[in-house]
This record gives sequence, C-alpha cells and structure tokens, in this order.
Amino acid sequence: MRALLALEDGRIFEGESFGAQGTRVGEICFNTSMTGYQEVLTDPSYRGQIVAMTYPLIGNYGTNALDQESREPHVRGFVIEELSEIPSSWRSEASLEDYLRKWDIPGVQGIDTRALTRHLRELGAMKACLTTESLSEKEAVARAVDGQGVIGMDYVREVSTPASYQWDANDQLSAAWSVASGNDDEVIRQDLPPVRHRVVAYDYGIKENILRRLRQNGFSVTVVPAATTAEAVLALNPDGVFLSNGPGDPAALPYAHEALRGLLGKKPIFGICLGHQVLGLAVGGKTFKLKFGHRGGNQPVKDLRTGKVAITSQNHGFAVDAGSLPKEMEVTHVNLNDGTVEGMRHRELPVFSVQYHPEAAPGPHDASYFFSQFAELIERQ
Repeated sequence: MRALLALEDGRIFEGESFGAQGTRVGEICFNTSMTGYQEVLTDPSYRGQIVAMTYPLIGNYGTNALDQESREPHVRGFVIEELSEIPSSWRSEASLEDYLRKWDIPGVQGIDTRALTRHLRELGAMKACLTTESLSEKEAVARAVDGQGVIGMDYVREVSTPASYQWDANDQLSAAWSVASGNDDEVIRQDLPPVRHRVVAYDYGIKENILRRLRQNGFSVTVVPAATTAEAVLALNPDGVFLSNGPGDPAALPYAHEALRGLLGKKPIFGICLGHQVLGLAVGGKTFKLKFGHRGGNQPVKDLRTGKVAITSQNHGFAVDAGSLPKEMEVTHVNLNDGTVEGMRHRELPVFSVQYHPEAAPGPHDASYFFSQFAELIERQ
C-alpha cells in the first residue's frame, strides 16, 4: 500500500506502507544509530515526533518485551529505507511490522532516507505528515503545516508516571546479563551490589535502562511524577536527586524549574538530557532549539577538564545556551561537531549534568562512569 511523507516546506517522499494505517503529524527527525530501533521507538523523548532511521536495513532482529525502554512506543510514525520482514534472532518475539501494527503506529519503507536526512540537515527540523490514506500531496503538506511541532510543547505531562513508585524493589529487573559462549539458551545474570544510596528520580520521560543502571551502581530508586514539588521530594529525605530525560521544549516546564530551584543546595543532583536542560533553566540560563538535533550513537563529546573525547548516545533537539549561564556554573563538556554544551557543574554545590545518555540504550558505553560519579558525589556529602 502506498504511503506518503510530506514535509511542511512542500518536499514529498513516497514509499510503501507497513505497520498500522492512518495519518500522523509531528516533527520529523533522524537517528543515526545502526541498532536499537526498538529502544528508539519506546524512548519517551520521541513523544510528538516522526523518526527516520539512517541505517538502511531495519527490523532484522525483530522485537521483544525486554528491549522496551517504557511501557509503549511513543513515536508518531516510523520512516525507514528497507524493512527486514523476517527477523533473525533467538530473542525475537514479534516482527517490527507486527509490533507497529499492535501499537497503531504507521510506518513507511522505500524512502530515500539519505536524501531526507540531507534535506533536514540543510534546512533544519520541520513538521511532517505521514499518511497511508488517500490524501493528495497538497492536502498532506497542509496537514504538516497545521500540525503541532515541539517548540513550546509540554509533552512531559503525557509520558510521566501518574504516581510515585519504587523501581525494582525485588531486584528482578535490573541485573546485567550476557549469553553463555556457544549456548544461546543459557543466560548469565550478574549479581546486583547492595544498596548504598537512596535517590529520588524525577520522571520527565525516564528510560528503563537508566533505572537499571542506577540500581546496578548501588542506588535504590523512588520514581516521582514530573510535577512533584521540592517539598514532597525533601519529605522523602533521599540521599540524592536524579533528573531524567524527556520530550518537548524544556522552556515549557515552569513547574520543573521551580521544583529544582527548591532542591539546589539541599541534595546532590545529577541530570541528563532534558534534566540537564531543566537544570540550566533553573539556575537562570536559557535554552534554544538546535537546527536538526543530536540523535544517534556517534556524537563526539570532549571533557574540557581532561581533554578526553567520548563517543556518546544522544537524543535531543534543544541545548543549553552557554552564554546565558551564571558564573557559578562551569561548562565541563562540549560537542565536537557544533560546540554546544554537553555537560556542566555547579562550582560550589553538589550538582552536575550531561546532555547525553550514560545508560546508552543503544550504545556506546563510553559515558557509563557518570553513575559511579553520582555515587561518589553523594558519599562526599
């Protein structure tokens, strides 16, 4: 069945439908990861967006329940060059097409994703309409123009947990595992360390692998809704506070900025991705929309204190404005592609953040040490 991808500037891509049927509108963005398409689909940070994968063959290892980063997919549509219809993996439970159909997400294959990516890199992020219905090209473009983007949008309220909960209280979900050599049926699970610190994690759209990595580093985690007040968090008396990733415009979350201001100087704080941006706004800085965002597993980041370079996993469309930060905030990491802020710390308070994903699902894992740094920061307090 024919599918149409219409961008708001009038550019049209035609392909073949797979997954669910229907029409969806959202900001179109691209991800350069070679693996991890299911993690991308279920990352709450993609709420309100249509995602195009630059790697040409997608779906070759199917889908399974363990690789989900949240309870359900959040993308509005999925764009690929070629669908692998027959998954080849002992872990596969359903094909990608069946998975998208189950969750009512339309996909399109046969798109020239290289041309689409170059178009977005040159002209910047924009809204798009993905449709399998009998819309004309003009009608599809009009839908894209009239649709919602991400600027000024609070998608966090849509993806955050409605109530607080304790993550993996019985230690059944967090253990790292590997497959025994030569035996695909034997899974070896690593023992979890004892709990050393209790932290509260703000759920702005948290990925489950973040929670796993926190537990693997000795944290017991209480997850709270994004709108939880500073007073409510302090009443739990945690050893530290974690600020998660999430979707939408960080400037559209005044409740998050206010809560964080009430926690500064009272508890050690570690933020990533949207949490990093919320921190920048809470201390008086500003954020801005990137031309086409950073999404994928190949973003080079330099640590300005050591000179070391890490290849990082990222997914964000906004950045902190370095020039707007107060003097008490030190920029610690920068992106080597465009010079944007990738990490910062407070010069006096036990507070730091990074723009990228140390839990890296999908990888790489160069930045996983930040979880142990958070533990060390708490211990020094």
